Amino acid sequence: MVKESVMVLGDKETFIIRVLVKKIKDAGMDAAFVPATVNDINEQWNNYSIITYYFETGEIVPGEIVSYLNDKLIDTDRQIILIGEQEDTRHFVDGIVPTRIAKVFTRPLDNDKYLEKVRQMLGALAENESKKSILIVDDDPNYLSLIRDWLKDTYKLNMASSGLQAIKWLGKNTVDLILLDHEMPVTTGPQVLEMLRSEEETRKIPVIFLTGKGDKASVMQVVALKPEGYFLKTVKKDELLEKLKEFFDQRA
Repeated sequence: MVKESVMVLGDKETFIIRVLVKKIKDAGMDAAFVPATVNDINEQWNNYSIITYYFETGEIVPGEIVSYLNDKLIDTDRQIILIGEQEDTRHFVDGIVPTRIAKVFTRPLDNDKYLEKVRQMLGALAENESKKSILIVDDDPNYLSLIRDWLKDTYKLNMASSGLQAIKWLGKNTVDLILLDHEMPVTTGPQVLEMLRSEEETRKIPVIFLTGKGDKASVMQVVALKPEGYFLKTVKKDELLEKLKEFFDQRA
């Protein structure tokens, strides 16, 4: 169940931040200020569903914090709300993947619009929580983007651009299915599958290979690895959605 809770990040707990936290609590949600340090963010991250960063005038967020938050938002498929003037938030925005920024509010903050956005995000999180989760692993960013656009309305998606990134992510998370590119440099799809099957925490996660080669020899090579299935990369959107629905229906 999604927690109706907001983490308010900032350099220090100012009077204005205390007022914002009270406004959130008065709206029936839990909220707390958390100092914007790696240790504090990491310790409190799972206690809150919505992340807000409040910028003081002239505040420069250290690069390591921006980088850490960017990775954390991507790894947990979350978004962040920013509150501050454009000149103060610009450097932060430049270091965050655009899709991870839910909204940028300028000061003075319109509390009603802010709380409306928070409730909208909580609703989306609740809806997303009920969806089946899929990790898509492919070194081609264009293909990752294409598949994401096809599946984002039906499934809860996570992306990895390499086998090692997928293994690292799966060390802290789990999914209902992995769509795994068969032909990847450095760590290939078969190598990733072997690593997954060798670990107790991941060996039961179903894997379906994505392959660009449809000739008989290549297909037999994929099937010999005993994944739960394979899709050719020439598959069309409707066909992919239908096959995934069939897959999950059979496992219900």
